[in-house]
Amino acid sequence: MNNPQHLARRLAAEAVGSFFLFAAVIGSGVMAEALAGGNVAVTLLANTLATGAMLFVLIAMFGPISGAHLNPAVTLVMAARHDLAWRVAAACSARGRRT
Repeated sequence: MNNPQHLARRLAAEAVGSFFLFAAVIGSGVMAEALAGGNVAVTLLANTLATGAMLFVLIAMFGPISGAHLNPAVTLVMAARHDLAWRVAAACSARGRRT
């Protein structure tokens, strides 16, 4: 945990995971809007299903490396519960603001 290379690997995994989650949410929203033919309910359902599926994949991929928090709120709660060092939480939160 104190190894700088380990922390860098965790932060890189969080950054890549956040990027792909962002791309999935935006991409699924655009495609759902284009394919739903104006039906808002179908658009929301398609966007939700695609985002949920991608979130599952990202957690399965990056969970063993970094915990796959992908959300600064999760990171801060884990730090408040002492499940994560505040130094790591600060680094993850700073990473989240740059991406």
